[in-house]
Amino acid sequence: MTNITLSIDDDVYKKMRRYSEVRWSDFVRRTIKKRIEELESLDKSINKESILNMLASENVLKKDWDNKDDEAWNNV
Repeated sequence: MTNITLSIDDDVYKKMRRYSEVRWSDFVRRTIKKRIEELESLDKSINKESILNMLASENVLKKDWDNKDDEAWNNV
C-alpha cells in the first residue's frame, strides 16, 4: 500500500480530533475510491464530455454563487 500526505487547515484538524473515534485515514481512502469509481463510470459513458462540462460548470457556479460580497445583499 502506498502512503500519501495531505495538508489540512488547523481548524479542521482540531475538529477532527474531537471525533477521534472516526478512522479518518479509512474515511479518506473510501472517499477517494468512491470518486475514482464515479470517474471511471463517466469514462465509460457516451456523454462523458457533456457530463464533465456540467460538473465543471456546477463547481464554477457554486464558487461564484457563494461569496461574502453577495451575502451583504441579504441584509438590505
